[in-house]
Amino acid sequence: MTSPASSEPATAKAQAQSPAPPLADARPAPRLGGAVWLALLVVYIVWGSTYLAIRIALETMPSFLSAAARFLTAGLLLAGYLLVRQGPAGLKVTRRQLASSALVGLLLLTGGNGLVVLGETFVPSGLTALLVAAVPLWMVVLTAFGGERPKPAELAGVLLGLLGLGVLSAPAIGGSVRPAGVVLILIATLLWAAGSFVSKKIPMPSNVLAASAYQMLTAGICNLLVGLVRGEQHGLDLGAISGRSWLALAYLVLFGSLLAFTAYAWLLRAAPLTLVGTYAYVNPVVAVLLGWLILAEPLTGPTLAGGAIVVAGVCLVVSVSRRPGRPGRAGRSPRPSARS
Repeated sequence: MTSPASSEPATAKAQAQSPAPPLADARPAPRLGGAVWLALLVVYIVWGSTYLAIRIALETMPSFLSAAARFLTAGLLLAGYLLVRQGPAGLKVTRRQLASSALVGLLLLTGGNGLVVLGETFVPSGLTALLVAAVPLWMVVLTAFGGERPKPAELAGVLLGLLGLGVLSAPAIGGSVRPAGVVLILIATLLWAAGSFVSKKIPMPSNVLAASAYQMLTAGICNLLVGLVRGEQHGLDLGAISGRSWLALAYLVLFGSLLAFTAYAWLLRAAPLTLVGTYAYVNPVVAVLLGWLILAEPLTGPTLAGGAIVVAGVCLVVSVSRRPGRPGRAGRSPRPSARS
């Protein structure tokens, strides 16, 4: 029998000759538990339903002031949660990280979400959600400008998505939908994609919840300023706001801006990116169905056809762009944006 002392050199030699252990990305994916599917269901339904909630809130609320109330409230609640759970360290960031969070919040939630809210005063919620589904398509374009050559399938998805947007925009040309609303929403999708793209290039807080809190607070202040400049405060009567609009706003704060985003941030660490990314083309389907069921929004031929084309294009882009690549890059998770 070999003594432990004499076996050490042999063990060291065997370890030196053995291949390096495989990267974490090469290990078999762990079995997904019920919590993953529950969180994914929350993101599917809640984010898909926010378009309907926005539409209901806008029935008796001004657009940018309602968005300001939503994000200021959600940001303060999230910041308060971090203070209670982690103390001041939970919100500690550098000046550069704070500036980066403010920029991303401005692009995502003031430019992106704010223009969506304004656009929904002219465009049905279902059509809005289908137009917003173009965000991943813009991401491919921005990535190409950033120096990363897109795959042929990604380009095909972009072209397919643009074709779908053309079909969706056809009712506006015919006069049944305000063209201004379609233009505002398309600009919003570009700004949202730009904010998502920039967030990967600049220093962001390591604490995802802290970054989201600063993004929402920045957006809330900016939306408030935009609303005041637009004169939305003139003639505003809080007593005239309907109960269902208040309920819709509360739903957006608690579920759209807190619950769904928290579930999404957790999913990025607990589930494959290809699975998490399916929210990008499931949300529009949920939004169209809810708009049809609750608000009796019509399901026209151009809406169904254009929506199917957009969803197909987004599916193609998401499935290709989130496919695992080189070992060292496959495990990198994108920063979750404050999509709500």
